Amino acid sequence: MKTLEQLLLQFFDGTVIDLQPPPTTSGVVYTKPWVVELMLDLAGYTPDKQLHLSLIIEPSSGDGSFLLAIVRRLMHCCERFRVSPLECLDSVRAYEIDESSARKSRQLTVEVLAEFGVDREEAKMLAERWIRTGDFLLGSQSMRGEADYVIGNPPYIRMEDLENGGAMYRSMFPTMVGRSDIYVAFFEAALRCLKREGVCGFICADRWMFNQYGAELRKLITGKFAVEYVLQMHHADAFDREVSAYPAITIIRNSSQGKVQIATMGADAERNSIGQTQFSEFDSWFRGSEPWPLIDPDKLLLLRRIEDEFIKLEDSGALVGIGVATGADKIFITKDTELVEKDRLLPLAMARDIQGQKVEWSGHYLVNPWQGKDLVDLSKYPKLSAYFAKHRLKLEARHVGKKSTATWYRTIDRVNHELTEQPKLYLPDFKGRIAPVLDCGQTYPHHNLYVVVPKNWNAEVLGGLLISDLAQFFIEAYCVRMRGGFLRFQAQYLRRLRVPKPESLSHLDEEELKRAFQTHDVTLANTIAARLYRLTEKERNLISNG
Repeated sequence: MKTLEQLLLQFFDGTVIDLQPPPTTSGVVYTKPWVVELMLDLAGYTPDKQLHLSLIIEPSSGDGSFLLAIVRRLMHCCERFRVSPLECLDSVRAYEIDESSARKSRQLTVEVLAEFGVDREEAKMLAERWIRTGDFLLGSQSMRGEADYVIGNPPYIRMEDLENGGAMYRSMFPTMVGRSDIYVAFFEAALRCLKREGVCGFICADRWMFNQYGAELRKLITGKFAVEYVLQMHHADAFDREVSAYPAITIIRNSSQGKVQIATMGADAERNSIGQTQFSEFDSWFRGSEPWPLIDPDKLLLLRRIEDEFIKLEDSGALVGIGVATGADKIFITKDTELVEKDRLLPLAMARDIQGQKVEWSGHYLVNPWQGKDLVDLSKYPKLSAYFAKHRLKLEARHVGKKSTATWYRTIDRVNHELTEQPKLYLPDFKGRIAPVLDCGQTYPHHNLYVVVPKNWNAEVLGGLLISDLAQFFIEAYCVRMRGGFLRFQAQYLRRLRVPKPESLSHLDEEELKRAFQTHDVTLANTIAARLYRLTEKERNLISNG
């Protein structure tokens, strides 16, 4: 098997067929032609093969970006092997849920076939046969083990935006767990459709490789399929316009797992050059549902070594969580100290309060409906009762308000009052660098703040560890950067951090870590971390070089 670098060099040297873009459709974001052609090459759908004897499925044809490229390759194959296009009746199966889009795809397909000299009546028959108006996820149930290729760009739709939260799809596709996206179901359906040695090639947001809702999909793939190539395209110009997704091309085969080729494409990757693309090769792949940190293999070895030798942050006694979500911040958050009874106002730390190395409280309060684990009795709080009554319609309109008419005035999350008075470390989301800030027990965190409660640690000692490059290394390994270079400091990633046991630190270690945290001395924190984690010079360089 050629390496990914060899395949990309061959592709960018111009050995692929025509790169004609599909007509622009208003409001549609399509995959750029060079990306489509590259994916077909990587999947092995090339005209030098007898494509007429295989079945390729396009699960969401949309504007025809993939479909038209597939048809052109199939026609080149027919010319090469002197096969009549009518022998290709069962070679293509494309799904499009919208009838008008499907109709346009048929028209465009007829035009492409005409370019190859296919009679228009025959072309219409082929287009009608190939392109189906329907839901691939439903149709896939009758196609298990039939396809040689499933190639495309599955739609991105969060499950909460579908009817009944996508309950029907969840019942059909077990990989759809948590706050999933519809593309997870497309992956599962595509993989189930593959013959032995069949190939699935998707370009899709890559968060399923790292986050919680992708766990069951990763488990399915590592248990029954083989990842061959992964191309991260966070900065490459893959679509006709800028989108918020962080895409990757993933080529997966229904086979036994072997080596995996990884590439990270830069913004300068163009039709005639691989640009600053970085390549690496994994001799073995990940297991079960564990995340797929697509980092340099040497860094991965270091990551695994530390994970084997040290304990998870939460196993050290620290707790990781997130602040309170209300579902109606304009109602539940105020600066008015006379709005409700004073004991119903809870000092609330906002993300904007974490600007430097300490909490600069902006005077916001949570209008707090909780007393311990229960909601307060509104009859005992006339001002609070009147205030909530004024906003009752809006509060009841929330999802959490609809679930129970008796608890219509609750926040989405229950308030844990003990947290307010505890020393804790706040980590704002969307930062380029891990930057814990100490709250000495004065505020409660808002939903945009992640919180680490030290428990068995001195908060400043733990803070010193968390400002080190090693902590940054862990975060970067398990999450993607957002636009502008920001990282998501979510609890699911923070929980993967490894730390030494608190009791293993000497008094000197503790004092130096405190000083590093108080002065935000990352160099000192790195020196202590290197000692505690027994880092070699090579390992220190791997971490510090990013």
